Amino acid sequence: MKSGIAMAFLNKKVKVVIDRPLGSRHPEWGFLYPLNYGFVPGVPGEDGEEVDAYVLGILQPVDKFEGVCIAVIHRTDDHDDKLVVVPHQQAYSDEQIRALTEFQERFFTSVIVRKSLTTHTHFNHT
Repeated sequence: MKSGIAMAFLNKKVKVVIDRPLGSRHPEWGFLYPLNYGFVPGVPGEDGEEVDAYVLGILQPVDKFEGVCIAVIHRTDDHDDKLVVVPHQQAYSDEQIRALTEFQERFFTSVIVRKSLTTHTHFNHT
């Protein structure tokens, strides 16, 4: 597994700018965002755009959020890893992360990476 830029955020405090708030639609594909989704400003990812982040545990649309990165969704068939950011001291299992991000991640093959690069689950969505 390639150790990308997103991995540096594991278990650290992260500020996320939300450009696709909960309840909004994707501008090109039209699907609904069931959670807040955004990016870490000023930090370019492997795809050349700013590192993306799913924000879990916030049940209303927000413009920005500061929380802890508990995991990275490392896409093995795409160069666009996603941070999983939650309020301080909230926990989510890999299965919960998969369920909450399935609306978008179902189109990619990925692993969920936690603190250790050897602890992850594989899912192949086809």
